[in-house]
Amino acid sequence: MKRQTALSFVAVASLLVFCPAARPIAAQDTQKPIVKIPDAGVPQIATIEGTFVRAAYNNEGYVILGYRAANESVGDEWLKLDTGMTVRDNTPAYKLKRDAISLSTPDGPKIPLPEIDEYRKADLRALQARTRMIRDSIDYFPPMASRPCRIGFFSNTGGPMTFDEVELSDNRACMGELYFKVPGGIKLGQYFLNVQFKNSLVRVPFRVLTDEEEKMLEKNYRDIRKQVQEAFSPKKKG
Repeated sequence: MKRQTALSFVAVASLLVFCPAARPIAAQDTQKPIVKIPDAGVPQIATIEGTFVRAAYNNEGYVILGYRAANESVGDEWLKLDTGMTVRDNTPAYKLKRDAISLSTPDGPKIPLPEIDEYRKADLRALQARTRMIRDSIDYFPPMASRPCRIGFFSNTGGPMTFDEVELSDNRACMGELYFKVPGGIKLGQYFLNVQFKNSLVRVPFRVLTDEEEKMLEKNYRDIRKQVQEAFSPKKKG
């Protein structure tokens, strides 16, 4: 199992929020692009693990997501995310319920997870078939989280059972698909997946990219990932 390299930062670093002045994703006046770290508004660390893979965590909870399907679905009503969740080492087990998860859109409003009846009525099998081959690995978890675990908020009729909660523990790497019905369709811009743990909120930032932004990110991925890692380094506190 792959491991989240940013988790080597100590707990003190988890209290750091980096909020630089607004800059475009690619600055024309520099040789290398300068990224703007989205302000989540909560104490956490955010990381980039792939072009369309983002993670965020604090002292209590950890959430990772793959959103290539969402980036390929601009204008569509339903947004799909591949997600992974766990609690941090030595944190008591926590039962995460579906109403603890929401999506913040570029327009501002928060969207809750739909009920299973609404999801099944939408019949998203075409979306699932279209995006099955374009998903990215999100298998980046804290070292203790090694036991597979299913986040079963959604399933098609005749598929696996659905559950309204999932128990997260520090040795379980829980994964599953999340779906949101986006009024007016998926737009370009900044989104946050919000996950409320027992004592804290984790907000995973992800941006639905323009073609130019995607090309720039892919071309400069290593430099941009390094900038994000350095932004949350404990040395920034000194």
